[in-house]
Amino acid sequence: MRRPHRWLAAVLGVLTLTLAHVATETLVAPSPARALDNGVARTPPMGWNTWNTFGCNINETLIRQMADSMVSSGLRDLGYRYVVVDDCWFNPNRDAQGNLQGDPQRFPSGMKALGDYLHARGLLFGIYQGPLDQTCAQYFDSYPGSTGSLGHEYQDARQFAAWGVDYLKYDWCSPTGTIAEQVSRFAIMRDALAATGRPIVYSINSNSIHSKTGPERSWSDVANLWRTTEDITNTWNSGQTNGYPMGIQNIVDVTVPLAGHAGPGGFNDPDMLEVGNSGMNDTEMRSHFALWAMLAAPLMMGNDVRSASTGTLDILRNANLIAINQDTLGRQAVQVSHDGTRRVLAKRLADGDVAVALFNQGSSATTISTTAAAIGKSGTSFTLRDAWTHGTSTTTGTISATVPAHGTVVYRVSGGTTTDPSTPSTFRLRSVSAGRCVDVDRGNSANGTGTLVWDCHTNANQQVTQDGRTLRILGKCLDVPLNAVSGTRVQVWDCNGGTNQQWTLNSTGTVSNVRFPSLCLDVSSGGAANGTPVILWSCHGSPNQRWSRS
Repeated sequence: MRRPHRWLAAVLGVLTLTLAHVATETLVAPSPARALDNGVARTPPMGWNTWNTFGCNINETLIRQMADSMVSSGLRDLGYRYVVVDDCWFNPNRDAQGNLQGDPQRFPSGMKALGDYLHARGLLFGIYQGPLDQTCAQYFDSYPGSTGSLGHEYQDARQFAAWGVDYLKYDWCSPTGTIAEQVSRFAIMRDALAATGRPIVYSINSNSIHSKTGPERSWSDVANLWRTTEDITNTWNSGQTNGYPMGIQNIVDVTVPLAGHAGPGGFNDPDMLEVGNSGMNDTEMRSHFALWAMLAAPLMMGNDVRSASTGTLDILRNANLIAINQDTLGRQAVQVSHDGTRRVLAKRLADGDVAVALFNQGSSATTISTTAAAIGKSGTSFTLRDAWTHGTSTTTGTISATVPAHGTVVYRVSGGTTTDPSTPSTFRLRSVSAGRCVDVDRGNSANGTGTLVWDCHTNANQQVTQDGRTLRILGKCLDVPLNAVSGTRVQVWDCNGGTNQQWTLNSTGTVSNVRFPSLCLDVSSGGAANGTPVILWSCHGSPNQRWSRS
């Protein structure tokens, strides 16, 4: 959603919807999704968008100046090529034939002329529109008219192609509509763009003034990019799960579990960069950029490039992180471990290297460690290249750094043999709500022994091994009786291959039983105390049904 800043108080009053089952942590990343095959966005798009700094206060002179600055600063040559004109670019009235027009005062030369100006400088032209009758600025009465694409999809797509548009940002901005209706409406413009014959990146946001449907499905059959959260704001932590406004930490929590949705041609979009705007310190801005690089996110600048400081440009021009973001394998980083403060993400790269991020979510410096084996590397000697310092070091397997509060250290790890970091073989299941781990009662391996949550430790009765769809502890399988109902306690039993011993590790963080797919692993009554039983309950996705691998 593109909210005018002066409407913030009103918006905060009306936007209280959150999607309770959005996962804040990840379990297992499935294979990369098959993306929309329209030939574009094979790696995450990079560029600049008008909204974060200028909102509705845009015109062709401003955008041409910004384009020139992108060229002169070297940003274009590093990959920042899309210049996206967000909301408020249009004449509030369509012409007599129903065609969109540029605002005659803001864009007196016309939109095609702007596209030509950008193309002549080796840049690409992006534009904004909405699938209903109004754009966001119109919805909030900060810009006149009702010129959304509803009923004009094919006409608008042809107009965009005629203007030389290379990127369409398409923003829902309405509380109405089911997710099925959203999919249907977004698909109309997808097909309309395809019918033009022009390759146009298609970026959608389903979350605007709406329940947060972005994380509910992979949208790669519909679009090249899809927003995962509500709008970003220039702060580290806004306290939101997925509601307006979102801080960097909040967006990371939502987007990390969605790694399996990303791949060449289709990427999760955690919203535009706030690097270079006030509101965060230098460490936080570096983390912001590093995490977006690891998440295979579009790198769309939102600052005033004309006046960017040396420090801001140092972040935006970090070639090591841009290479990780633009890697042709198109993988989003998966979570290797997370204890609530120390988070480790690993991103497999096309040349066999693995990028690893050591992310400190806490308020004081801490040491974060992992191993080459945990990130999908086997061997005896590895080289670590620090993405920030450019320095190199060697290790036999330990990967560790002291990381400042809200900081992120990124290493590119080479050497040895690469497997896949998405599924470490042994892990603990940690409850998001209780902060404690699935535990076999008293370490007893007898058939029928119940499970519970207990302070996380490294003893064998909390060590889970995934084998296919079974989860094994103490040589037994996590099991439920054949007559299980909501409230049945989860137990361990000799592995027998039954569907009651098979589990689906969902991208939302829930764990459902294959025999009883409507029942999920649950901490009884949402309890948090040591000894609270682990049971099956009707799947609802609340925090007591969400689990992380640690």
